[in-house]
Amino acid sequence: MGRTGCVLRVVAAAIAIVGATAPSLAQKAGGTLHMPDFASPASMSIHEESTIVAGIPAMGVFNNLVLFDQHVPQNSVKSIVPELADSWAWDEDGKNLVFTLHQGVKWHDGRPFTAADVKCTWDRLREVGDDKFRINPRKSWYGNVESITTEGNYQVTFHLKRPQPYLIALLASGQSPVYPCHVSTAQMRAHPIGTGPFKFVEFKPNESIKVVRNTDYWKPGRPYLDAIEYTIIPNAATRNLAFAAGKTDFNFVTIPLLKDLKAQVPQAVCDIVMDNNSRDLLINRDKPPFDNPDLRRAMTLALDRQAFIAILADGEGAVGGTILPPPDGVWGMPPEVLNTLPGYDPDVQKNREAARKLMEKLGYGPNNRLPVTVSTRNVEGYRDAAVIVIGQLHEVYIDGTLELIDTANWFPRVMRKDYTVGVTVSEGGLDEPDQKFYENYRCGAARNYSNYCDQETDALIDRQSMEPEPDKRRKLVWEIERRLAEDASRPVLLYSRFANCRQPWLKGLTIMTNSRFNGWRMEDVWLDR
Repeated sequence: MGRTGCVLRVVAAAIAIVGATAPSLAQKAGGTLHMPDFASPASMSIHEESTIVAGIPAMGVFNNLVLFDQHVPQNSVKSIVPELADSWAWDEDGKNLVFTLHQGVKWHDGRPFTAADVKCTWDRLREVGDDKFRINPRKSWYGNVESITTEGNYQVTFHLKRPQPYLIALLASGQSPVYPCHVSTAQMRAHPIGTGPFKFVEFKPNESIKVVRNTDYWKPGRPYLDAIEYTIIPNAATRNLAFAAGKTDFNFVTIPLLKDLKAQVPQAVCDIVMDNNSRDLLINRDKPPFDNPDLRRAMTLALDRQAFIAILADGEGAVGGTILPPPDGVWGMPPEVLNTLPGYDPDVQKNREAARKLMEKLGYGPNNRLPVTVSTRNVEGYRDAAVIVIGQLHEVYIDGTLELIDTANWFPRVMRKDYTVGVTVSEGGLDEPDQKFYENYRCGAARNYSNYCDQETDALIDRQSMEPEPDKRRKLVWEIERRLAEDASRPVLLYSRFANCRQPWLKGLTIMTNSRFNGWRMEDVWLDR
């Protein structure tokens, strides 16, 4: 671990030097970027929100200690670069992570950034102190952090209970910005203060979000844009019309709608990338009769995952387990391993016949069908998948009724376990097993929506987290995936590809292949008009 720490420190310093001395390209300064947002967030506080409708417009307001390189499409530990931290290093036993911070950084209100802000941010995330987040979806990311100490204004140390070599990936997420210690969590929800390239101006719920250039940004010459305006447009067809009319410079496009958009805007530049947030079937294992593992297994066996991909993504997607599969994902199972998991046999008819036998054993059948409400968030990425789920469950004597819930209420409801069966999109945005497992599957985690809890699985989660050797860690990750599939509380439906389309004059934006959450710092984006 000591040698690894030294390497990381040297790499961090080298990257910082390269970034500072890179030759200037032909970027143009000025202009307002017009972006769509597909729903209205509950607040503008990244640490309290679970959706990119808040994360995308707010990410440019902040900085991280470290960040995934915004020009490398696949997030991995190899692509992590310095930001507010100039360098970082582990001690010999891998339990203390020391950051040396960049000096001369100011918050948007003119106050200096110091190590106290780092400590304050992660103390709030750990729920240490009086000023706590109203909702804390990423508390579980930092359960292994025992304490945080500072030495002067520009050094901070994370003290861990046990080694966790991939903690650095959690800190590099777009959902891990540093907050100011002198600003309350309540104020951050309505008017966030950051150190980032853009200053927050206003949020009009269900209408728009606006940020403007930070003229005192600590990175000289950045950002290029004068402002970014995010218009909230829930309807996909309306977003396409706005893009075609030139009212927006960027557009999120589902694969089935991509052909129509390209016909209207042939000059559009479109990248088809994987969404690493799987769409999941949620089964509340604490509510009878869904506390019966045979019933949950029957529901899993009813699923035709290739049909989800064909209908929702026009064939552009992947069947996967809990972790994003390769080649897009770094840690997930290849197909030959995945197909050995319960419910993943490609023979759908054989699976459904087995499901019907399980249901009949439980007393259900053609004349005694099981009614259930299927709840989901009222946006197309959730809603369309829920409709298909209802149709597939019908094949095994289960009759579903769709319940649609608006974005602001969806996450609090599922965190309260206030549902019976649901369809969700995993919101972590990070291709990293520590994030996925600790946030969604460890006993008692806030976003463990199905309330899955198994002590042996928890022990395996800790083992993979401590394992520095990637191949050995990968095998432990796959063992955990198998256990989760056997429980069938949160079956993965699909990983979908989607299109990011931009007008040809939008430059400098790299779309991540394994994250929708981590590529929106926007400081290098410019308009070639």
